[in-house]
Amino acid sequence: MDYKEAGVDVEAGRAFVTQIRNLVHSTFRPEVLGGLGGFSGYFQLPTSLQEPVLVSGTDGVGTKLKIAHTLNIHDTVGVDLVAMCVNDVLTSGAEPLFFLDYLATGKLEKEQLTQVVAGIASGCKQAGCALLGGETAEMPGFYQTGEYDLAGFCVGVVEKSQLLDGSQVQVGDVAIALASAGVHSNGYSLVRKIISDRGLAWEQRPELLGGKTLGEIFLTPTRIYVKPVLAARQAGLEIHGMAHITGGGLPENLPRCLGQGQAIKINPDGWSIPPVFQWLAQIGSVSPQVMYNTFNMGIGFVLLVPPQQAQQAIHHFESQNIATYTIGEVITGSGELLGLPE
Repeated sequence: MDYKEAGVDVEAGRAFVTQIRNLVHSTFRPEVLGGLGGFSGYFQLPTSLQEPVLVSGTDGVGTKLKIAHTLNIHDTVGVDLVAMCVNDVLTSGAEPLFFLDYLATGKLEKEQLTQVVAGIASGCKQAGCALLGGETAEMPGFYQTGEYDLAGFCVGVVEKSQLLDGSQVQVGDVAIALASAGVHSNGYSLVRKIISDRGLAWEQRPELLGGKTLGEIFLTPTRIYVKPVLAARQAGLEIHGMAHITGGGLPENLPRCLGQGQAIKINPDGWSIPPVFQWLAQIGSVSPQVMYNTFNMGIGFVLLVPPQQAQQAIHHFESQNIATYTIGEVITGSGELLGLPE
């Protein structure tokens, strides 16, 4: 008996690393030292910073992977993986530098997992960070054949004087919302339950969703906000706080960027709810409170800026083809979010 008979194909693993080598190298920045295949990756800190602060984040894709497995579409969830990490790191004002992935599967299928890594590489390019390395684990008996799980880890850097930690936020700051690309990567346990309980198929094309299949809609990858936001700061836009709207929606995530003694009042009419969320609420009989506490409701990222810079912010992000809205302001309070439907 050998390892292959136990379900682990070492040679297939080596062939997979060879197959993805060019994808990984295509993401490298000048600060990357060495190549792929060592026990660890090496990255030299940018020399332009006087007091560099490293910022880290880790996340996964969640049960959205179940849809990828069912439809055998694997080139988008890698983008989700990167987005969930780099957008978190961005909220501190940091520039993502490098990314590591962990990919676990029951049986290594090279073509399938190469699609996944291609998505990860695409996400890294969108964020301007290097795919520095990763781990592929073949675990027969732990995952079903054809299924895999993903986790990611990102490190960024910011000048200490530019670090956003809530202390910069002021009462009167305006909340500028950047549109999401859809459901992103949160709330998929509820999405899948609605689809299952209503007896729907991923190939169906609800009229409200513009003729796209449910599979296309719900595999749309998470938008990556790194380059437009960093460009805005470099152009002189004064940003006091940022929030990535992920699990828990606006109520859980937006208050996380506030300072002491502050709250945010939201105008729920400040943006249009995209059709996908209207459809989920309607077909699943989901209350507004549950919708806002589960999904991003069309807002993927929020910036807090001085009121006199609100129009500059809107102009900048709309020039980047991101729909942008003024949705509220910072008020005195105790960390709460006010104004959303109940």
